[in-house]
Amino acid sequence: MDVFELTIELMKIPSVSGQEERIGYFLRDYLKSLGWQVELQSVSETQNNVIAYLDESPKIFLSTHMDTVPPFIPPQEDDEKIYGRGACDAKGIIASQIIAAETLRKEGIREIGLLFTVDEEQSSTGAKAANLHPIAQKCEYLINGEPTDNYLAIGSKGSLRLFIKTKGKAAHSAYPEEGESAIEKLLDILQTIRDTEFPSDEFFGETTVNIGTISGGLKTNIIAPFAEAGLHIRLVTDEKPILEILEKAVCGRGEIEVMTVARPVKMLALDGFSQKVVRFTTDIPHLTNWGKPLLLGPGSILVAHTDGEYVMKKDLLEAVELYIRMVKKLSNLC
Repeated sequence: MDVFELTIELMKIPSVSGQEERIGYFLRDYLKSLGWQVELQSVSETQNNVIAYLDESPKIFLSTHMDTVPPFIPPQEDDEKIYGRGACDAKGIIASQIIAAETLRKEGIREIGLLFTVDEEQSSTGAKAANLHPIAQKCEYLINGEPTDNYLAIGSKGSLRLFIKTKGKAAHSAYPEEGESAIEKLLDILQTIRDTEFPSDEFFGETTVNIGTISGGLKTNIIAPFAEAGLHIRLVTDEKPILEILEKAVCGRGEIEVMTVARPVKMLALDGFSQKVVRFTTDIPHLTNWGKPLLLGPGSILVAHTDGEYVMKKDLLEAVELYIRMVKKLSNLC
């Protein structure tokens, strides 16, 4: 298969986070048919990382994730674009990396490997498991793939996911003075957070806060006894000063439950590649044992996670060439 055919075949397999078993089996079988040694690393009963290599000392790995956000959107294509879930995040990237690796193999470059993880879109459990794999110690450079418009990303923001939970006292809504609304308490906290100034960094930029979910209460005629909001904060510092700011904003009116943390990362810069800093988070903070990280991939983060997700075919072809050039350049540094 060429890079377009492989992208579409991968996109035909639904792999929303938690449902990556089928795509893992597909990649295992496909890579074995090409002559790669392939291992499935179990992460859960239905999730396996895919680790492939050519000999026992792979020094450079190409890596990205197999899972997607919901919902599944089947692939379509025209002369210029491939549309559908995973087009740019990240099945087009998987295809580009495999085609690049195959080209390098045919040219006699064998100290390379492929790492495809599960659960990147949620908690990076796949990357955390991969970080404990013994083969990581042999890797000197990890080229991770995310939609960077084929720029070499030299930095990425961190990520802090958390819930703010409040408690109240249920009462009949006709007699609100007999109860205490957890929802109103939560809204007051969120307004304080919206009015709060967060840190900025000269390299990474500004901290951004997204109030992603709000839920609570029982019925419209009951004073809400509980409520919670889910926040996703893009970090430009480590999490400690942000949590201190949030604790001050909450001021005892609720509880903070931290779900996941990934700190901002500076990555290796290579001459000869267009460079930028990206605002999103990747598996890289959880793959610290896999050598020096680099980040590059086709497609735009601005269409990832949307109903109109797509990748330009020319960008897939360019990504293949960029990955090949990057591996050759890194091989000279090993």
